[in-house]
Amino acid sequence: MRHLGHLPDPVARLAESPEMLGGFLQANRLFEASTLDPLAREVVVMVIAARNQCRVCLAMHTGRLRQLNADAALITALRTGAPPADPRLAALREFTLQVLATAGDTDLTEFLAAGFTRRNALEVVLGIGTYTMSTLANRMVEA
Repeated sequence: MRHLGHLPDPVARLAESPEMLGGFLQANRLFEASTLDPLAREVVVMVIAARNQCRVCLAMHTGRLRQLNADAALITALRTGAPPADPRLAALREFTLQVLATAGDTDLTEFLAAGFTRRNALEVVLGIGTYTMSTLANRMVEA
């Protein structure tokens, strides 16, 4: 959330449970500090947001993608759940979906071939956890 410069209202709604808010903010800080580049992190977030149909996350992270000067076609693909044209980002999207579908029993071959590392694979899991927590809570509090 540091990149936004403030605590967005949807995130502040989680403060009804200080533990939830604190857990999300801490997990988010760790994810933001990962070795995944900012665009790759946003791909993971958007995959989770689209999968869990979290309108607020889709809107907030579309804004973040625009700050990163992401291509409009990439933003559209991520918002609609389509694979990005960029092969590296498409591999990241597919890997994220496979981790979710297989509960982590996922082949790393294509992910590694796309230029990612085993460390990155674990950081994707961190992003999945962070933004699964966020999207489910946002829907619950009607953010």
